[in-house]
Amino acid sequence: MIRFRRSSPVFPAALVFLLTVAFLQAGDAAEMKAGVAKVEITPPLGTLMWGYFDRLTGAVGVLDPLYARVLVLESGNTRLAYVDLDLGRTFGPASLESLRNAAKHNSGIDDLIVQATHTHTGPVILDEYPNGPPAWETEDLNRIEHAIHDAIEHAVPVRIGVGYSAAYIGYNRRRVNADGSVSMLWSNATQAPTYPVDPLVAVLRIDRIDGEPLAILVNYAAHPVTFGSDALRFSADFPGVMCKVVEQAFGGKPLAFFAQGAAGDINVFDAGTPINLDAIGRRDWAGDTLGKAAVSAAQQIQTTVDPAPKIDFDDESVAFKLRWDPDKFKQETMRELGPKAFDVFASPIKETMALPVTTALINRKIAIVGMPGEPFVDFQTELRAKCPVNDCFFLGYTNGYYGYLPTIKAASEGGYGAVSATTWVQVGAGEEMEDFALFQIDRMLGRFEDTPNANWNNLPPAP
Repeated sequence: MIRFRRSSPVFPAALVFLLTVAFLQAGDAAEMKAGVAKVEITPPLGTLMWGYFDRLTGAVGVLDPLYARVLVLESGNTRLAYVDLDLGRTFGPASLESLRNAAKHNSGIDDLIVQATHTHTGPVILDEYPNGPPAWETEDLNRIEHAIHDAIEHAVPVRIGVGYSAAYIGYNRRRVNADGSVSMLWSNATQAPTYPVDPLVAVLRIDRIDGEPLAILVNYAAHPVTFGSDALRFSADFPGVMCKVVEQAFGGKPLAFFAQGAAGDINVFDAGTPINLDAIGRRDWAGDTLGKAAVSAAQQIQTTVDPAPKIDFDDESVAFKLRWDPDKFKQETMRELGPKAFDVFASPIKETMALPVTTALINRKIAIVGMPGEPFVDFQTELRAKCPVNDCFFLGYTNGYYGYLPTIKAASEGGYGAVSATTWVQVGAGEEMEDFALFQIDRMLGRFEDTPNANWNNLPPAP
């Protein structure tokens, strides 16, 4: 008779190994991780400055450095990187694709959100360069890719929460008069009320498991145009000050991000302040005011660990036509901007353009929607009102740049950004992209199926 020992060492060892692997895999699947990094991206002096048609000259100094801030989120096998740039606009399509491929290959990044704060004291960036991208842009892309890798290397388990407050540092620069005409209010030092504006400050706080803050993302809509065209030094404008205020309030522990919202028609009150009239002081006021409001919201957030963490993402492009007759568009743009400014700001514009609509859903509770241009503020308030989840962050200047995105109503009324040469895509593009983003969020929530549903009266509710 052959007897088998019930305590055979081979089988239990294998079983223990399999159970351990299964346990670890289950643990990974039920854990959200995050990492942050920051790298300087200030171009060399002499680089052309972006933001004003009458200031196409090289920078003569640096008031404060420009940075790229990186946040990486990881859940299971999905990694999402958010890159926040102290620039007037994002890099062009070829550069973004290069960064996306490098981050995928070297850091396992599946999805990438690249956004600009829209500072008007940054460098000129083009979609296409006649002689290839400048050396500083290539070097900055390499630095950002290394920062993404560094953030992944230092990712830790986290808990997440969202909070809100209000700040009043901006106004709507398009004034619709009683007769229906539009006047542009380029500065508003008296802080006269205008409409529409969105004073809401939305804050995403990410903590380490022990509650120590790791990242604080502040979403707000206002043009960083405190400095006018006489400013010849690079600066992050008020978003840079805001980040410092938030970080200092938490003892320097977290990395703060300014997630620019739908600021297409919103200026800071002290827009275009000449350098000799305390432009730096007015910048600091705006950054300090917004920073304190963000701190107030962040301090009240109770972060939590989601029992079923999940990252959903989509970055699908929607095709739109040039709004104008191509020949007349070029003629009027040359007249409005001048030949030199046309080469910088409008030459890459095509008769048909593919605009990426960026949508992310974190833990089925927090939505992030990005548009590749300068959306008017109504899109931000409307998206929040329609969004099927309670917390929704709207990002402008994301994953590309295609000029102003006015509402249909604004396009019919007029004014800068609504009918000017800096408005490129067809009327209604913003509304269509917003609807598409809302569809994507509902799809991520499982609200749509690929086959007819006989139980059509009992769709699953949104979270």
